[in-house]
Amino acid sequence: MADRKDRPVLNGLIALVAVAAVIGVIGGLAALVGSKVLGLDGEAAASAQDSATSDASLYLPEPTITSEAVEPEESASPTADAVSPPASEKPDTEITLESAQSSVAPMQQIDLTGTYPAGEGAILQVQRFEGGSWQDFPVTMSVSDQDFATYVQTSQPGENKFRVIDTDKDLFSNEVVVTVG
Repeated sequence: MADRKDRPVLNGLIALVAVAAVIGVIGGLAALVGSKVLGLDGEAAASAQDSATSDASLYLPEPTITSEAVEPEESASPTADAVSPPASEKPDTEITLESAQSSVAPMQQIDLTGTYPAGEGAILQVQRFEGGSWQDFPVTMSVSDQDFATYVQTSQPGENKFRVIDTDKDLFSNEVVVTVG
């Protein structure tokens, strides 16, 4: 008994380890019982998987020939409706471009906005018509929620034609004309 009183730190450590061991065993047993009660022991999942795989089957019916066949109509020349949709119905792949300004001073901001319903996430390149062909303008933008917006500035006097292009799909918008000067 005299030895125990001489070593109080050692006695405290032994008591601490003993209490931790008892708490660990009790906690482990509680977790084991809780998982069995809640059905988290894996037996239910394994039995459900076994029954699912034994009952599961893939059945594909044999193809059959139908009695009616749909043949496309043949016409000598396509009608106007077949070539382009009516003005009230715009296709989802169409890129529409608008300019907030019709005329600006040199280097004044020209706001370009538009919609591109089928272009979510697409990167659009702004182009300007110059020298008889479309040239890339150093501005790009992305489509978000079917809309896009940016601005350009130019000091080139006169009529400036702009459009945007989805270079991945090679689709162009309509042209907008802004007079500079």
